[in-house]
Amino acid sequence: MPEPRREFTRRSERIEELVHRIESAGDLATRAVAQELLQAVIELHGVAIERILDAIAELPQGEVAFNAMAKDEVVSGVLSLHGMHPIPLRVRVLSALECARPYLHSHGGDVELESIENGVVRVRLRGACGSCSSSTETMKRTVEDAIYDMAPEVSTVVSEKTSAPAQAELVTLRAG
Repeated sequence: MPEPRREFTRRSERIEELVHRIESAGDLATRAVAQELLQAVIELHGVAIERILDAIAELPQGEVAFNAMAKDEVVSGVLSLHGMHPIPLRVRVLSALECARPYLHSHGGDVELESIENGVVRVRLRGACGSCSSSTETMKRTVEDAIYDMAPEVSTVVSEKTSAPAQAELVTLRAG
C-alpha cells in the first residue's frame, strides 16, 4: 500500500476507534455532547473545503488544481468522504476496475461493473486461474481494494462470481 494511502487508512482507523469509544461511553450526556462536537467539526470542515473548492474553481488554472487534488490519495479521500470529489464516483470506480484488470487478466479473470447504488458497488467477476485454490477470493480482494482506494465513500462492494462458459465437448457419432 503506498505511503499516502497508509496514512489516510491509519488516520481513518484511528478516527473510527475514537468514534467507537465515544459511542461506548457510559455517561449518555457526555456521549451526546461528544457526538454533537464531532458532527459540528465535520460540518465546519465540509463548509471550509467547499469554499476552498469554489475559490479554486474561479482560478485560471482551477481545473489543473482539481486534477492534482484528485491524484493526491489523502486529499482525494477527504473530498470523497465529504461528497465533494471533483471526479464522479462512477468514473473513479471504473478507473479502479481498469487498475485491477491487468492483475485479474494475469490470473485468467476479469471484472465488470454491474451497478452503483446508495454507496453499494456491484461487480461481476469472470473466470479464474484454475490452478489457484484461492483465486476467487484473491480476485475479489484485488477489486475491493482498488475500489476502496479510489472511492473511500463506497460502503460495500458486492462481488458476484461468474464461471467461464463451459466448453462444449465434441462427440463423434458413428453410424453403426
